[in-house]
Amino acid sequence: MNESITVRRVGANEASGYVEALADVLIDCVEGGASISFMLPISRATAIEFWTRVMHGIARDERILLVAENAEGHVLGTVQIVTDQPENQPHRADVAKMLVARRARRRGIAQRLLIAADEAARAAGKSVLVLDTVTGGDAERLYERAGWQRVGVVPNYALMPDGTFCGTTFFHKQLA
Repeated sequence: MNESITVRRVGANEASGYVEALADVLIDCVEGGASISFMLPISRATAIEFWTRVMHGIARDERILLVAENAEGHVLGTVQIVTDQPENQPHRADVAKMLVARRARRRGIAQRLLIAADEAARAAGKSVLVLDTVTGGDAERLYERAGWQRVGVVPNYALMPDGTFCGTTFFHKQLA
């Protein structure tokens, strides 16, 4: 598919207009089996409540929200950079909630979101990024290809949406 995809930062003044579309992506990913802090069945109210909290974090300058949209303005993916860190870690940020709608996968959207996350983190003065992902999942390979370094695995760290245990692999990336 030759669809035009744009990745951009969503500002605090426009963030609330994205809650519904981001809730759609979150629900789709959880229903597709992604272990991203939510269990099945996930309600729309739960997804909207989550994104509303994220929007408050953006307004307080604690998070950066990036979205990938097609030419029609439909949100296909998203990632966050959590910049609010302890006093002794002003140089670090967490990459969180990398989500790509199932219908939009295998088009390089996640890779483009990661590149934009690196750029946004650098612009925010961050030099160390960390994240975690399900052990053995597709995202592990994505992060490794994008230059992330594997730190280690914690078995039985979280639950999949269906309630089964999954391990989590931690990664870091040093931004030059």
